[in-house]
Amino acid sequence: MDSPESLILSAIDNNRERLIKFAQNVYASGEPGFREFSTAKKVTNFLETLGLMPQTGLAITGVKAGLGLPGLNIAAVAELDGIACPAHPFANPANGVSHSCGHNAQITAMLGAAIALSQPEIKALLGGNVTFFAVPSEEYTDIEYKTRLIEDGKIRYGGGKAELISLGAFDDVNLCVTHHLHMVKTGRDLLLGLNTTNGFVVKQIEILGKASHAAIAPHRGINALNAASLGLSALAYQRETFRDTDFVRVHAIMTDGGSTVNVVPSKVTLEAQVRAKTVGAMQDAAQKTDRAFQAGAHALGARAVIKDLPGYLPVLEYPVPKAMEMAGSLLAKAYSVGKVDPEIHNCASTDVGDLSHLMPTLGFTTGGFIGDLHSAGFTVTDVDKAYVLPAKVMAMTIFNLLQDKAREAHGLLERFSPPLTKTEYLAYLGS
Repeated sequence: MDSPESLILSAIDNNRERLIKFAQNVYASGEPGFREFSTAKKVTNFLETLGLMPQTGLAITGVKAGLGLPGLNIAAVAELDGIACPAHPFANPANGVSHSCGHNAQITAMLGAAIALSQPEIKALLGGNVTFFAVPSEEYTDIEYKTRLIEDGKIRYGGGKAELISLGAFDDVNLCVTHHLHMVKTGRDLLLGLNTTNGFVVKQIEILGKASHAAIAPHRGINALNAASLGLSALAYQRETFRDTDFVRVHAIMTDGGSTVNVVPSKVTLEAQVRAKTVGAMQDAAQKTDRAFQAGAHALGARAVIKDLPGYLPVLEYPVPKAMEMAGSLLAKAYSVGKVDPEIHNCASTDVGDLSHLMPTLGFTTGGFIGDLHSAGFTVTDVDKAYVLPAKVMAMTIFNLLQDKAREAHGLLERFSPPLTKTEYLAYLGS
């Protein structure tokens, strides 16, 4: 009789072409956050072919399907959205969105795990439930669109996981397993574990001045563009006050710099993200950002109106569990496998950080591509490493966690002390 591990790996190998075809289809049809209707439908249809009964429309486009087993619940989490990158050769021509973020690989990993773990022979060996969860809007972009959704009462938060947590969609989940394509430099095919990341807060900044004819009566105006420029300069001078160990990053774009060249700009708008490794460092940098733009406005007699939106919390360091190490060792003959270096910090951000403050959140990354994430140069070069390997790691990790009456999963939960309760988390978002 074949071992359970062989059954899991064979199930994925037998569906290799199906998984690759799905990944490539999604790769060429990216959609932006909270508008992933076509992608969500494809995920739903795929899960239904496995005999699962997905919930749909969660936080507009989220899809969730479980095996229906008793006991603790492990979620295999993937993300539906792409990133605006119209120069990418596989960008969706309808919207300029590409999967140079690699989220199509995550979805494929989750669906491959669903194929393996829903087999009756494997399902019967699980000491708990598994939920396959495709979530919307991990990329925190298109702020104006998301602000309209918030104003219309369709969402409360700009990130998909925050929205789903607030709706209670994660209330029945005890532990999460996630995947991403490599986000730090490595020569390995597979890295077990997650590096820490920055969290961030979003700022919408309006500088309000006074319009006047720029040639006839500039003295009667208050130039909001000049005030914004002063604010950006003041922010630049703040950078030497940020500690290197906090990995602070503050970056802004100007979305409206005036209406016409011969009118003194009366209103200028900017968007900024303030990132750091800890919440305390985020708050410090956010206050300094506010002061910079308020000072720039005050210097010219303008007014700064600053609105904060909750971004994401930092990803917390979590030890690689034995279940994931066993999955890696099983695959080490065919792939180069290593663990993340805890000394390497990833300055990017993800709403996986929000989950990591509430429950044990496990993760791994894989290769199979060249070029930088979120760039036109991102190219999948090895479909096996990018799409098939992650499915095997996710399926085997969850299977191992749920063996012996989910002994290891229960142990992880017992040792985990959540930095935030759900109530505290929602209070943080509201603040």
